[in-house]
Amino acid sequence: MESRLREHQAGQGGYFTRTHLPVKLVYTEEYPTIEQAFKRERQLHGWSRAKKEALIKADYTLLKQLSSPKK
Repeated sequence: MESRLREHQAGQGGYFTRTHLPVKLVYTEEYPTIEQAFKRERQLHGWSRAKKEALIKADYTLLKQLSSPKK
């Protein structure tokens, strides 16, 4: 994780990361395989900002509300 963060802070990696420096780590998850980690990353990319912020804050009640279909 530390080396990946250093790469991002150095401007290496994807376009978004290079253009939005400095990088600050606010949340991590660990997965046993790169494939599982990549799948989760893609899932999070599709989330709204509010949903991501609820996850970062560990506000699981709000996260569940934001994940529920609108009535």
